[in-house]
Amino acid sequence: MGISQYLKEIGRGKQRARSLDREQAADLYGQLLDGGVSDLELGAFCIAMRVKGETPQEMAGFLDAAHARLHQLPANGATTVVLPSYNGARRLPVLTPLLALLLAARGLPVLVHGSASEGSRVFVTELLAPLGIDVLDRIRAIEPGRVAFAPTELLHPGLKRLLDVRRVIGLRNSTHSLVKLMNPCEGPAVIVGSYTHPEYAVSMAAVYELTGATALLLRGTEGEAVADARRLPQMDGFVRGQRVVLEEGQRGTLADLPGWPEGNDPAATAAYIRDVLAERQPVPASIRAQVEHILRLAGQA
Repeated sequence: MGISQYLKEIGRGKQRARSLDREQAADLYGQLLDGGVSDLELGAFCIAMRVKGETPQEMAGFLDAAHARLHQLPANGATTVVLPSYNGARRLPVLTPLLALLLAARGLPVLVHGSASEGSRVFVTELLAPLGIDVLDRIRAIEPGRVAFAPTELLHPGLKRLLDVRRVIGLRNSTHSLVKLMNPCEGPAVIVGSYTHPEYAVSMAAVYELTGATALLLRGTEGEAVADARRLPQMDGFVRGQRVVLEEGQRGTLADLPGWPEGNDPAATAAYIRDVLAERQPVPASIRAQVEHILRLAGQA
């Protein structure tokens, strides 16, 4: 079935659109990734799914197609922690590298992957060089105790093409959700997923269950996969698709954090991260808890 037939099903509007089953969704998304569709068809898919919304079965199908085509990192004999980084920060420091480096210090290999999708935010890529984090220019294994960053296009150019549609139409699409759920590793991995709106907590959890993923899910910092240093969020775990409660979370916001940088300036953020790693400043309690929960999941992956 060509993509036009799928567009007829999903493009009937919010009330009349029909959802695809997992196999159909995989076929549709595979055609998008393979590059055999026009820019017009690509845009039609993005708008149609934006209006309709993805079902967990559809997202699982999209992931099936992506996983079959990804240039996955080779297994390295250890469980890799996967940190998607696509949101960046509008107001707060980007502390995804701090989480990555704390995990590496505990002996885990850590893959950060992502790309900038808009020009008004500070992205993790602005912190890599100041913190000595490797940027991969080819697919290779990450050694335990190391952090590396993979640009999305290295994992699959088709994913980057879909993400870049946002620059033209100004709206996120299904791929912005998919990249937070996918596993770019051949070996065992813990995927750290984050959401900004509560309804995504439900849908992402359903996808982890359908795909049998090992993952940690939390409300992150402005959409990044790191706990907000100012509060302790709820954290849910998944071990091969089975949910486990990790952290109930606490209400309230801390009024003061030692050494906390004002705003999201990359240089100030990098300096703060270096101070925390050197133990000149304490690790924020929420991030310390997140590290321990990820280590627990890695031991069960």
